[in-house]
Amino acid sequence: MEADENVLGLLNGVHLVLAGMKERQCGTIINVSSVAGRKTFPNHAAYCGTQFAVDVISEHLREELADTGVGVITLAPRAVETELLSHTTSQDVIDAYQDWKGAIGGAIRPEDVSASALFAYQQPQNVCIREIVIAPTRQEP
Repeated sequence: MEADENVLGLLNGVHLVLAGMKERQCGTIINVSSVAGRKTFPNHAAYCGTQFAVDVISEHLREELADTGVGVITLAPRAVETELLSHTTSQDVIDAYQDWKGAIGGAIRPEDVSASALFAYQQPQNVCIREIVIAPTRQEP
């Protein structure tokens, strides 16, 4: 399931927009990855693998599209405050996540992630911020 959402979702999204961008010779693709695509975490092999795939696909697209005017940005946040826990009824899972989040120094706000994406997107078309790795200042690696 993670591969469907994280990898196939990315590929399908790129497929939908790429032809028009290449035809116009401009555009920006922003792929959302995770720090988990650069660093492994215990018990998260599948998730880390899909995020690594997002990073590699993004880098390949960036290289392949370099002469077309289409930029590719990889946005890789660390822990982000999301509604993730609203989808579980296991108090053990909720407690473990809250403990982990406290141990690493907290999570970043979704608004900060979107502001980073907007900043990268608003650069002149001849500038591509290739990667943004974002985490709270106090968050451990």
